[in-house]
Amino acid sequence: MGQVMFIVWRESVEALLVAGILHAWLANPEHGARKGLPYLWAGVAIGVLAAVGLGAALVGFTEVLSGDAQDYFQTAMVLVAAVLIVQMVFWMRRHGRTLKRDMESSLKKSHDDANWWGVLVLVALAIAREGSETAIFLYGIGFGQSGSVPMSLWLAVLIGLGLAILTFWLLQLGGRIFSWRLFFKVTEIMLLFLAAGLLMFGLDKLISLDLVPPIVDQVWNMSALLDDASPFGNLVAILTGYRAHPALMNLVVYAVYWVFIWGLLRHAAAPAKQAKTA
Repeated sequence: MGQVMFIVWRESVEALLVAGILHAWLANPEHGARKGLPYLWAGVAIGVLAAVGLGAALVGFTEVLSGDAQDYFQTAMVLVAAVLIVQMVFWMRRHGRTLKRDMESSLKKSHDDANWWGVLVLVALAIAREGSETAIFLYGIGFGQSGSVPMSLWLAVLIGLGLAILTFWLLQLGGRIFSWRLFFKVTEIMLLFLAAGLLMFGLDKLISLDLVPPIVDQVWNMSALLDDASPFGNLVAILTGYRAHPALMNLVVYAVYWVFIWGLLRHAAAPAKQAKTA
């Protein structure tokens, strides 16, 4: 339930940021662009419907599959979700600083060309992207994999949405409480650990399906310190990839994952350092 709230909260804040940037520019009297507001809200609706449609398709596809085919599909979606989380983190690292400027530039072009359909397409694609990622992430962590969704998980979604609206409002107040920069830095770390957790879960499934060898079944047992079968231990395992009694393959893949992330972070930081030096 906790990971569902986190995913919905983080992705909803990002979607609200996109819609907020576009709305603020269009609603500004100085720009004379209020005619674009209906297209903005139409784009938001289309983006949300596209994401909901993808989620429904994933759940429906699960009901069609059976036996090993269902296990293979669910495992694949878990691993896809892990890759998408990493991709999203580094996409925001690359485009986060210029996101507002780029969107406002697109809006100005639509205004100058009197072509408000460009606004609809822009916001629909942005919302659909965030919503589709959310649908895949949620499915990857078990949301709807059984073909139905418990009420507790729907409650987690509603709480996540409520927290997202509250967070967006607080962030709009500026640095008096906390900033967008701090928000993205903290949630970036949390998302990378969540991706590691999904990767470990997918790896466990691959080992159980005899598609990947464990190498050594159990390297150590830390259940006395923190049992990953306990409620708190299970939450830590989902959010970080922790295993109380990992197979050697778990340790190897976990280490390779963080070395890969370290390399990506160094690569992403290089252009910023060069620009600062220049």
